[in-house]
Amino acid sequence: MKIFPLFHSWLLNWSSPCRRLSLPDQRRHSAFLYLTAVGVFLTAGLGTSSLASAQNFPNKPLRYIIPFAPGGGQDLVGRALAPRLSELLGQPVIIDNRPGGGTIVGADQAAHSPADGYTLFMGSNTSLSINPNLHAKLPYDPIKDFAPISRIAILANMLVVHPSMPIRSARDLAAFASAHPNQLNYSSSGTGTPAHLAGVMFNEAARVGLTHVPYKGSSPALTAVVSGETQLMFCTLTSGLQLIRSHRLRAIAVTSAQRAISLPDLPTIAESGYPGYEAITWYGALVPAGTPPAIIHRLHSEFLNVLNSQEFKQWLASQGGQSAPSSPEELTAQIKKELLVYASIIKKSGMKAD
Repeated sequence: MKIFPLFHSWLLNWSSPCRRLSLPDQRRHSAFLYLTAVGVFLTAGLGTSSLASAQNFPNKPLRYIIPFAPGGGQDLVGRALAPRLSELLGQPVIIDNRPGGGTIVGADQAAHSPADGYTLFMGSNTSLSINPNLHAKLPYDPIKDFAPISRIAILANMLVVHPSMPIRSARDLAAFASAHPNQLNYSSSGTGTPAHLAGVMFNEAARVGLTHVPYKGSSPALTAVVSGETQLMFCTLTSGLQLIRSHRLRAIAVTSAQRAISLPDLPTIAESGYPGYEAITWYGALVPAGTPPAIIHRLHSEFLNVLNSQEFKQWLASQGGQSAPSSPEELTAQIKKELLVYASIIKKSGMKAD
């Protein structure tokens, strides 16, 4: 029984002691040696194949899963990144919008895709830090099922209202909500998103009862405010800036600790009478766990090339965001830390998935 000449020769040397054994024992010993040889060969072969795959990466289009509908903040950032990554990688990077479940649908799809580097995921504090605390069961694990590439951006949220509302500050909103209980609805990009959590935190800070109405992404949520279906929203600057500039919505405050560079005259909620209030959104790039390290390294390198470019930084700043690249290890540490932070916030507020 010759598998390969090299292994056969090796086995002859190692099997010589077994000739002193009984015939049944000799057969068992020989079978064990052959199986060991096959295992060594296959392991070596798989390692060689994985290395070759990494060296040839990418040799086909990549899919970039965005867990929201087109038109929202994540989608806009993803569509700005995709052509720049395509140029560097030499392959198309195709946006794949997978809205639903407050990012759960898209995250689940990404987590269970082949770990070959051809599926990218636009993660955020929603999918990786908030949802694991908000839902008793998720079809994915934020740590075990993903391999981070880099954080992409940090974005402030802003509180916007329909222009017909007699509200021009966070204090006005609290007063109006108190005078009209259960009459103000705020839309969000989905249950458990930072837009939802920002409203929960404002309810607690201002002691009011704004009613949450979830949508499948920022775009339909903003459309609801523009049409008057809801009265207000906590949205990212990226998704709402053009609507503010066209006077279809009125911005009354930002949710970050500092004022936004793109809207320097807009006060923070904290300085509007609610000290300590802060609610931000961050986006990050991830791949399914098990993706070869060499491929992760290549993707990380190309993401950094885009995120550190002046062109992308300026575009992101014009949209109310800040480029925030990181190492894979830094993003992993951030997710683990935030899992504990949001656990405390959600438990204290009694917030539950709709």
